[in-house]
Amino acid sequence: MSLESVAVTGGTGNLGPTVVAHLRASGYTVTNLSRHSESSLADHDYRVSALDPGDLTAALSDADAVVHLGTISTPTNDPGHRVFESNVQSTYVVLEVAAALGIDRVVVASSMSAIGGSFEPDPARIDFLPVDESHRATPSNPYGLGKYVAEQTAAGFVRRADAPETVASLRFPWMPSEEEARQTFAEADRSLSGLQDAGHFHTARNTLFSYLGREDAARLVRRALEADFAGHEVFWAAAADTSTTVESATLASEVYPDAETREPLSGHEALVSTEKAKRLLGWEPTWSWRDGRA
Repeated sequence: MSLESVAVTGGTGNLGPTVVAHLRASGYTVTNLSRHSESSLADHDYRVSALDPGDLTAALSDADAVVHLGTISTPTNDPGHRVFESNVQSTYVVLEVAAALGIDRVVVASSMSAIGGSFEPDPARIDFLPVDESHRATPSNPYGLGKYVAEQTAAGFVRRADAPETVASLRFPWMPSEEEARQTFAEADRSLSGLQDAGHFHTARNTLFSYLGREDAARLVRRALEADFAGHEVFWAAAADTSTTVESATLASEVYPDAETREPLSGHEALVSTEKAKRLLGWEPTWSWRDGRA
């Protein structure tokens, strides 16, 4: 099946506009599906909830592929059951409607929270570095549980005879704008003591000091749509470096002393491996917050 029309749920969220713009620039006809806002970047724009199978079926009738970004992005402003519902139920509905309509390619925004990071109240359980897709998952909070269960839902869906041929779950970290990266990284003290003083150390530790530029994330979405693999695959996504000025070998020894370092870490090399995305999707991150640092 030719891939010409892509529907993006949550095309007006934090990452959505960059994905919509990138897909259009790559020659695709793009439809935004959002609950509240309107998109001036998409070719078509519909006010639709990804939790509503009827509306979603109508809105996806002409789509060749779906990018599902339309979930609650953090668990801090909504009740836990709503956050879990947003992650899990919407993913199920998107996959169910895609199957019913014969849409063969689906990309789902997962999160590094799926292994038990980001919003965990306790230190994340890190067994080895760099972390890759084989690392165990131990989430306990509603957001992380929802992302993990959504991945398992996608893995289960591809066992069905009518399932989409290709489903990719992309484990994104925080994706700041360039201005947010400048303020948060370049203009702040990113040493371990600086992070402690600013109250950001726990979050940085639990997210493996990772981040990703939005343009790199949009390229990954497109690569996942165009990829030549069958079934469901999970991919880690992160910049090639960390968000701190501390060298990665020092982070491994001082911050994650119980984790096995499976390969030497040099410079500010990321603590998250994106080798699978490189191997299966031909994707590598290119942007670093250090690019614009004085």
